[in-house]
Parts: sequence; structure tokens; C-alpha cells
Amino acid sequence: MRSAGDRLRHTILYEVLLLSISIPLLSYFLHEPASKIGGMGVLFSLLAMVWNYAYNLFFDKALIRLGKPLYPRSFRLRSIHATLFEAGLMTVPIPAVMALMGYSFWKALAMDVGFLIMVPIYTLIYNWGYDVLFPVPARHCKSSVP
Repeated sequence: MRSAGDRLRHTILYEVLLLSISIPLLSYFLHEPASKIGGMGVLFSLLAMVWNYAYNLFFDKALIRLGKPLYPRSFRLRSIHATLFEAGLMTVPIPAVMALMGYSFWKALAMDVGFLIMVPIYTLIYNWGYDVLFPVPARHCKSSVP
């Protein structure tokens, strides 16, 4: 499994890159100031970092319990991983966006759906790239469970 420091690096880089992409895009498409979008983005980013760390640790432990290798991960497994991550995280944004941005339910839902489309794709690409740039030591690539 990855070390705690590696998981922390993974999480911070993930959020920094996502904010760098999403703040300008959302500011443009929603016609809102970048500072307003950025403040909301940082709040959600902090929430997502906690969820990201816990979710990935749980996911790896579940793979071990199932006797599956941690790495390499197939496209199918990465897709399941990204989808479950987003499903767990989507419970907070709609009411928070309604409260923080003064949006109607439908506008907040549309914004969340946009993220639900974009973020799993970003997550899939990010995790693949992270594994290429920061490979897991070989001793962790095969399951130790028969």
C-alpha cells in the first residue's frame, strides 16, 4: 500500500490541480467572481481531501480483503473507483451551493451534474498519471492473499 505521506501528496496535488482547472471555468460559465467560486471551491476541496484520504485507504484495504492485487489497476477497476468516490462525495454539494451561492435547487443540481461528469474523468486521468509519475514499489503489486 502507499505510505501516509504518499497519500497526502496524492490528495493535495489532486485538489490543487482540480481547483486550478475548475475555478476559472466555473467563474466563466456561471458569471460569478473567481473569488466567490474560489472560496466555495476551497471549502469543498478541504472536505474532498478528507474524503479522498479515507476513501482511498478503505478501497485499498477492501482490495486486500478480497485477495485482489493493489496494482496494476485495470480501466474497469479505476472506473468503479472513480464512480464510487464521486457517489460518496455528492451528498454535500447541492445544499451547500444553494446556501453559499443563493442558487435554486435546479441550478445547484445542474452544477453538481456538471461536476459529476467532469470530476470522474479528471479522477481517472489524474490517478493514472499519478501512478506513472509515482509508481508503487514492486513489493505491493501482487496480492499476498492466495
